[in-house]
Amino acid sequence: MKERIMELIAQPDHAYTTMCDQLNATEFTYKMSNNEIQNFVKLRISNSYLFSGMRNSSKWAWRTILKHMGLHQRMNHRQASKKWENLKKRYKELKNPPEGVKVVPESWPFFNLMDDAMEGRLQGSAPILKALPTYSNNSDFLPAPTPKRRKVSNMEVSPAADVAAGRADVEVLLNGDEDGTSEAVLEESIELKDFIQEVDIGTDSEPLGYKSELVSLQRKKTDRNIVALNRERALVERERAVMERERAVMERERAVMERERAVMERERLMLEKDRDALHSERLALEKEKARLQSLFAPKDRTEEVAEDGSKAVSDAGDRKERFLSLLEKLSENF
Repeated sequence: MKERIMELIAQPDHAYTTMCDQLNATEFTYKMSNNEIQNFVKLRISNSYLFSGMRNSSKWAWRTILKHMGLHQRMNHRQASKKWENLKKRYKELKNPPEGVKVVPESWPFFNLMDDAMEGRLQGSAPILKALPTYSNNSDFLPAPTPKRRKVSNMEVSPAADVAAGRADVEVLLNGDEDGTSEAVLEESIELKDFIQEVDIGTDSEPLGYKSELVSLQRKKTDRNIVALNRERALVERERAVMERERAVMERERAVMERERAVMERERLMLEKDRDALHSERLALEKEKARLQSLFAPKDRTEEVAEDGSKAVSDAGDRKERFLSLLEKLSENF
């Protein structure tokens, strides 16, 4: 079982479909329109999580995409996988042609689309689909071609499969189900192949020119980052110089304020002295006033006593006159 899986992983994802096409010449392959191909690529990139590498995940992932596009009765999941592999193969041939071969990528209408897809610029460009349950009715989808079985010698097996199988003869199950496990093994190998391609895209499977281009782009990006950092550092240095100048100005202003505060302190001390002098002068004036008042107080009291005596005599005379007038009035009445 392990030998079969390793041998099939080493093959392109569409190899078994090509063999089936040769054995089943009457199989109908639906031709997508340009708009359908664009939607097909965008859905494949935006829903990469469906190709998890688990058993039957690739099969149901392609069925989910085809059902969303309304093509599940016109294409089966193997044809969809073959279409995707053919698009990637054509893109790589135009992106990294052999040395000495001149190509015009723009001659292929889907080059820019696939370039965006391979560079990850199409992530989120299509709806995120919900995976179909594995117990869905298979009759809702176009069936895959009838499988057959043949034997392949070690001369037809890739080097990776030779190492895994010890260069022994291996059986490749194309479409048959004679032992009841061929379909499951084939689907599992294809799913593993899709998963490895998703994880390892742009590494060993890419040409050397593509790797060197990636390294060059990474180096350019690093250089741009270094230049940006140098600019930012120069800006920080200028800001620091400005801050140093401002700090020097603030130090000078603080020194001036200290001198002004010292002057104000001296003036305050002078005012305190002047206030003490005024207080002492006021005390002296108070004492002089008290002394003068003590000298003139007896004379004032004598004058006041004389005035009070004359007032008392005049009051007594007035009372006497009023008493006599009352007596006269009483005598007249009687």
